[in-house]
Amino acid sequence: MASKKQKYYVIWEGHEIGIVDSWQECKRLITNYSNAKYKSFTSLKEAETALNQGYFQYKKEEKSKEKVSLQAFANEIDFNSICVDAASSGNPGRMEYRGVDTQSKNQLFHQGPFPEGTSNIGEFLALVHGLALLKKNNSKRLIYSDSKIAMG
Repeated sequence: MASKKQKYYVIWEGHEIGIVDSWQECKRLITNYSNAKYKSFTSLKEAETALNQGYFQYKKEEKSKEKVSLQAFANEIDFNSICVDAASSGNPGRMEYRGVDTQSKNQLFHQGPFPEGTSNIGEFLALVHGLALLKKNNSKRLIYSDSKIAMG
């Protein structure tokens, strides 16, 4: 059996502040504390740095890193593509899906809402609908989906 990775929990606001090394202890220190601020880290050094920065500075830097990461990702996107997605309200529940042109953001198709479906079914149907549209138009465009299950 694989060993569980050690995590460290920074508590910026809770019944006590600091770093703990178990979820049970972290939970004890944040339960019933209004607006508790905490996060898990995979290394003690990373947790210590975050604690010393303070919650708001840590979040500010995290957002800054996220923007840089998203910009790098955006440089790799093939904008001559289709993006598909689905959503459900409940699982099962009301479900719908759609496909959009990545570059123009124009909607290419939209189906639903269906009275009873799941997110996984919707994601799969969106992907199939997109593939059918590409085949109909004899297109070799890419399709982007956030569903590992549907792509599998």
